[in-house]
Amino acid sequence: MNSAVPPPQLSPELDMDPLWMPFTHNRLFKKNPRIVVQGEGMHYITQDGRKILDGLSGLWCCNAGHRHPRIVEAVQNQLGSLDYAPPFQTMHDRAFELAAKLAAVSPAGMDRVFFTNSGSEAVDTALKIALAYHRAKGDASRFRLIGRARGYHGVGFGGISVGGMVANRKAFAPAMVPGVDHLPHTHDLSQMAFSRGMPTWGAHLADELERMVQLHDASTIAAVIVEPMQGSAGVIVPPQGYLQKLREICTRHGILLIFDEVITGFGRMGHYFASERFGVTPDIITFAKGVNSGMIPLGGAIVRNDIYETFMTGPEHLVEFFHGYTYSGHPLACAAGVAALEVYEEENLMARARQLEPVLEELIHSLRDEPNVVDVRNLGLAAAVELAPRAGEPSKRAMEVFHHCFDHGALVRYTSEIIALGPAPIASTSQLEEIIDLIRQGIRSVA
Repeated sequence: MNSAVPPPQLSPELDMDPLWMPFTHNRLFKKNPRIVVQGEGMHYITQDGRKILDGLSGLWCCNAGHRHPRIVEAVQNQLGSLDYAPPFQTMHDRAFELAAKLAAVSPAGMDRVFFTNSGSEAVDTALKIALAYHRAKGDASRFRLIGRARGYHGVGFGGISVGGMVANRKAFAPAMVPGVDHLPHTHDLSQMAFSRGMPTWGAHLADELERMVQLHDASTIAAVIVEPMQGSAGVIVPPQGYLQKLREICTRHGILLIFDEVITGFGRMGHYFASERFGVTPDIITFAKGVNSGMIPLGGAIVRNDIYETFMTGPEHLVEFFHGYTYSGHPLACAAGVAALEVYEEENLMARARQLEPVLEELIHSLRDEPNVVDVRNLGLAAAVELAPRAGEPSKRAMEVFHHCFDHGALVRYTSEIIALGPAPIASTSQLEEIIDLIRQGIRSVA
């Protein structure tokens, strides 16, 4: 932290009432707000000047740490030359440059990039590409989409339809996309508790897709979308062989396989994409978050070249795909993306993530025998501790651990009864030890 630059001070007249915060218990938060005003490297600085170790890379996104000077400079320089350019019928050079860099680190044959502004938009884009692709091939009967229980694919209507997190869906059921089905999740504590890395049990759960094919007929199914590792649901790790089975079934029946890599991309699994880690190549990859280390909103979909070429028919003066966003490939976001990919390469952050993985594994599993711990799991630079629920107060025990950690100097994430970690590859071993110690203290401090 650069001590020569003091953190900004909050105005005593700051009015918090007008802001409706996302995925937040607004009333409780505003009674005891946790407000950060500065970030640098592995730390946030709060309004009262405390340093908070970031154990979640912001929200699974700041993979090069906060305010990396190379990325900051790239954004500043871009703003000095071009602030915005419309992406419809014009484009700027940074978008082409970033697309080429992404194609270079994507699985072989996946070299076409469509930019969005977020992971939610990336998912809806991928689903639309899948549906339109089959229609362009003369396969318009393929309208059905298959997601997975406990899956998280953003908050657009397409994403919550294929997603499987009940709280995200129940209020919006009347507007769900029709024709969606869900695979079972891969979270069975009776068989998989305290797994280190990928569980050996559970590959057979992918066979449910074959049953769905028999139920619906393959000719009606356009795509299957899964997170290689389910992050938002609390680091649910795929069993060995599970993703390979999904790939085999999709290939056999002409179904597109979409990997939602919004969380797993750009180092979280020790590679640019989890598909490389697992040795499974999907047909479409969605990305966001780590693409520019969270600097400026940016997301997108990467597709196989032959999918793109399927759209490139008919008269050249006609639009091939009626979809896009005002800020698709925003100049500042793309400049940050180009710089971030250069930082990842030059600082060897993929290898650094692989080196830290066993360190995080040993540390997180040291919590196994702490009070109320029912599971510990990890993969790559992602880990979770699951707690037993407190009778009549679901998720409150985990929330109190989260509060303890923040109040004593570390940011973690809680969802339901799960405490999750996703540190940046720039973390040191001592910083990981500090975060785990605070989680341990937090677990011991709550009944």
